[in-house]
Amino acid sequence: MLNKAMFPGKYLQGAAALNELPALVQLFGRQGLILASATACDRILPDSGIDLKRHNLSLERFNGECCEQELTRLAAVIKAKQVDVLVGMGGGKAIDTAKIAADRAGIPVIIVPTIASTDAPCSGCAVLYSAQGVFESVYYQRSNPAAVLVDSAIIVRAPVRFLVAGMGDALATWFEARSCHATRSANACGGLSTLTGLNLARLCYDTLLRYGAAAKTAAEQQIITPALEHIIEANTLLSGIGFESGGLASAHSIHNGLTALAETHAFYHGEKVAFGLLAGLQLIDAPPEEINEVYRFCEAVGLPTTLAAVGLAGCGRDRLLQVAQKACAPEECIHHEAGSITPDKVLNAMLAADAIGTRRKSV
Repeated sequence: MLNKAMFPGKYLQGAAALNELPALVQLFGRQGLILASATACDRILPDSGIDLKRHNLSLERFNGECCEQELTRLAAVIKAKQVDVLVGMGGGKAIDTAKIAADRAGIPVIIVPTIASTDAPCSGCAVLYSAQGVFESVYYQRSNPAAVLVDSAIIVRAPVRFLVAGMGDALATWFEARSCHATRSANACGGLSTLTGLNLARLCYDTLLRYGAAAKTAAEQQIITPALEHIIEANTLLSGIGFESGGLASAHSIHNGLTALAETHAFYHGEKVAFGLLAGLQLIDAPPEEINEVYRFCEAVGLPTTLAAVGLAGCGRDRLLQVAQKACAPEECIHHEAGSITPDKVLNAMLAADAIGTRRKSV
């Protein structure tokens, strides 16, 4: 198996970066379409001063779920308008929908995240859900986005919970990459992890520990600081390259399992990944000092450390076993961990992580 890594074509980050969008579109084509979330449609684009008509840009509102129904609808729009550049603007699901739609249409995609809640913007893969929001599969594109444009002034105006959820997603990056490296498991590029991917995953973790709490404080005050810029980069670029070129393991599989229970649908991807990581650390028998460090970080920034914190207070073992079984499906990346992973082991790991988190809250 070859060592493989993947990267976005361009990455731009900073206050007022959105002003670069028309020029970026013109680099890649002549007829652009922006698939935008409700917030981007109603507030961000109208406030930007960008003249869509003058720059051959049309606008399409995202319907809220990255599912086949939405992709079919969007494919028809792209064909009817003869679009040759697609822009995905919004949160993780709007971004993933744009990436898949552009890949199927054979056109470049530019990603403009309006929140720093996941590492989706830079990657060449996307998650497909059912129309009801249940995880179905991972869809791999032929290449990563042509460009990723992150406007810090937009990110800082978003609810702080999004930034924290992004830290939860990024928090798992190092541990999952480390597991894939140790077991020589395939990364999201279909190869072995590179030193680049592995070390950027570690840098992602170190950046979170160093700047996470300060970045949350800055976001709460809606001020752009170096700490906030560092965490936006960690959540978006470092985690994006780190997970894709490093690999995924138990944390994301347990997240996928959690989506089987409707009570978790109100919680963000990164929030569920954070609990998945805590359970995954139990599963792999991580050193106690490492486990404590991750709990301390989660507590400091407000990430879930118990089942109740992801909507599963009082959830019985039978229903939690459904989570564990979905997490252990044959195609899941939980099998990148060392040893034989079974639903019973995952169930026990989730219960242990919950018990520790509950005990720590009571101290």
